[in-house]
Amino acid sequence: MRKLNIIKIAAAIAVCALSWAGASASEMSADTVYLVVRDTVYIERPAEPVLPVNPADEKVIVGEDTVSIILPERNFGRYDRGLYNYLFVPRGRWAFGLTASYGEFSSEDVQVLSVLSDFDFKGKMYSIKPSVSYFFRNNQSVGFVLDYSRGEANLGSLSVDIDDDLSFNIHDVSYYSESYTMSVAYRNYVGLGREKRFAVFNEVALAFGSGSSRFKRYYNDELRDTRTSTTKASLNFSPGLCVFIQDNVCFNISFGVFGIKLEKERQSTNGEDEGSRFSSGANFRFNIFNINFGIAVVI
Repeated sequence: MRKLNIIKIAAAIAVCALSWAGASASEMSADTVYLVVRDTVYIERPAEPVLPVNPADEKVIVGEDTVSIILPERNFGRYDRGLYNYLFVPRGRWAFGLTASYGEFSSEDVQVLSVLSDFDFKGKMYSIKPSVSYFFRNNQSVGFVLDYSRGEANLGSLSVDIDDDLSFNIHDVSYYSESYTMSVAYRNYVGLGREKRFAVFNEVALAFGSGSSRFKRYYNDELRDTRTSTTKASLNFSPGLCVFIQDNVCFNISFGVFGIKLEKERQSTNGEDEGSRFSSGANFRFNIFNINFGIAVVI
């Protein structure tokens, strides 16, 4: 329709131009009316090409600041694998966590192939670890962890009968331990998506602790009471996974895989000092018994 109107207007302009050209100057008078036709021709602009969005240019608003959703990191390798560290927890936040565990075992009158009988054992162990940390940089935090653990074990009786030459009975054996540990922990998170829900982390903790244990048993029908005091220091590396189950509540699971420890023990039996020893060691292995589950609140 617009093209048809433009053609009609162009034809009218042409007719007027010819008529005006054919008219003599004498025929022009003050009563001559000139018709000027104006119209705007709209030409559709070609669509601009859609450029791919660089994820590193995406921004999010955190408080009153605008930060990049992908944290810049230096590539130490030869190749760029295209992996991104997404913003998981921004700086300036506090995290308050709690990790607790409890285990109990009880057995009475268990027989194993007629070799192990009259087995009466009861034991329990529990620990509680409150923590507080501060995010001094995006996805990086440092904080303190307190660890209190306690264990008790009581062996009422244990009979082993293999043959006439190898049979014995153990009874009235008890063990008790208690320890306190304080550690300084650094944790580095790697966000796995824009949703800020999943992240993996690596935790490095420098711990100092002390504890005591007591071991009571009968030897030659004489009660022996051995007490041990322990002082230790350790450096532990624990990778893990963090999941936000709510906006400010997250669930953590970590695994102890590598550690260096220094330990000093002093022992006495029935009030008499038996000496002391110093030991050190390192391990690099996955320990199924060193799995920690915890929950934290980030504000």
